Amino acid sequence: MRPSPKDKIIHPLFVRITHWINAFAAIAMLMSGWRIYNASPVFAEVRFPPEMTLGGWLAGALAWHFAVMWLLVLNGLAYLAYGIFSGHFWRDLISFSPMSAYRNLRLELKIVVLHGTGEYNIIQRVLYICVIWIVIALVVSGMAIWKPVQFQILTAFLGGYEQARRVHFFAMLGLVAFLAIHVGASLAIKGTMQSMFTGRLAKSGREAGKKR
Repeated sequence: MRPSPKDKIIHPLFVRITHWINAFAAIAMLMSGWRIYNASPVFAEVRFPPEMTLGGWLAGALAWHFAVMWLLVLNGLAYLAYGIFSGHFWRDLISFSPMSAYRNLRLELKIVVLHGTGEYNIIQRVLYICVIWIVIALVVSGMAIWKPVQFQILTAFLGGYEQARRVHFFAMLGLVAFLAIHVGASLAIKGTMQSMFTGRLAKSGREAGKKR
């Protein structure tokens, strides 16, 4: 007897665990990073409210930032390894042609919240690919800022210490934008958040749309 669609596992346990670890690490790094930024801002007119920062003071923020950095890097490497060797990246994110993306982009914009839970539309695929590169830019520029002498070649490649800080800042903005879109879509699409806890297929947005 075949399992019902709701019994189908759409998010394996490994993906769910790494997803929530990444979520915690990314938010902790953002909040501690904002506290570090306030101590020496890249742009004088930009400040982050103390209530949105983590660490309490500069040394505390640095301790949080460096501790969570290793968690994010190790967990990210584990996720990348899984995505490559399991075929997840190619199967669910990369395997679309430019022409099909072009033909379906306008349609996806209209029904972005009406796709089924566990499915990846063109917009989601592009966003997930972009956020991987954003995180890589954050890690690389962060290393250049953290150890500019030890990683002087990397720092020079980014245009120097101050330019590396700017790369880090704008990559941070990219991560914030991704998180805002990602969380907004997860809340808008019925069953998405639930499936990231249970791993099982929930009623899709498309099905919910048909009933309205």
